[in-house]
Amino acid sequence: MRPVSRFARKSMVVTGAAQGIGKQVAIDAAGEGARVTLVDRSPLVETVAAEIAASGGQAVSFVANLETWESNLGAMKTAHKAYGAIDVLVTNVGGAIWMKPFQHFDEKQIAAEVQRSLFPTLWGCRAALPYMLEQGRGAIVNVSSVATKGVNRVPYSAAKGAVNGLTAALAFELGTKNIRVNAVAPGGTTAPPRAIPRNASAPNDEERAWGKEVVAQTIESSHMKRYGLLREMSAAILFLASDAASYITGTVLPVGGGDQG
Repeated sequence: MRPVSRFARKSMVVTGAAQGIGKQVAIDAAGEGARVTLVDRSPLVETVAAEIAASGGQAVSFVANLETWESNLGAMKTAHKAYGAIDVLVTNVGGAIWMKPFQHFDEKQIAAEVQRSLFPTLWGCRAALPYMLEQGRGAIVNVSSVATKGVNRVPYSAAKGAVNGLTAALAFELGTKNIRVNAVAPGGTTAPPRAIPRNASAPNDEERAWGKEVVAQTIESSHMKRYGLLREMSAAILFLASDAASYITGTVLPVGGGDQG
């Protein structure tokens, strides 16, 4: 573990922590002294918590589908019971389920995309807020996306645009309450193969072609012409979560190699 620093004894909830950006954030935060609550629909989150504990960090896990209000309530209760506070919330659940032109989405798929990439953030902020208001402090970092302007992901883009709106409005509302609300908008991110796929059905040839269009557009939109790294996303998220960002709120920080979304 790294020396205790920015998050010494702070209680941090990280959602979508079983893999990808959420896992990296949880590990990095624990390495800087955070007492982390890892939440994910996959039981793999328990393995991540065990790895953190084995490295000398403090971590508990909660398995739940955060697309429901009740699960978010349970996650925050678990964190508060474990550590007596919720100092930081990182809402990371989301991700495009399908990648295809908008006219090929049906009604159920559009609803599913919004349910996946907006409601875990909306419910998470609402469930954590009473704890932060009572303790008189808090920092929320929502994970958005530069794909608010991207091809073959219109419902996902709409959901992440709503996350940006939520971030701005909630930050304005809480500006005098010592609770900051910001968002990080990652670009394409290189990560290990997903242990739990977003879409259980394998793509057909046409869908694979549409997916390749997404990859090409993502690289072309980046000034650096590459995907980002997990540690680059984690660094931005943890900066906004830390006291170093104490006068920053209502901000959406693009981390897309120059792609502003």
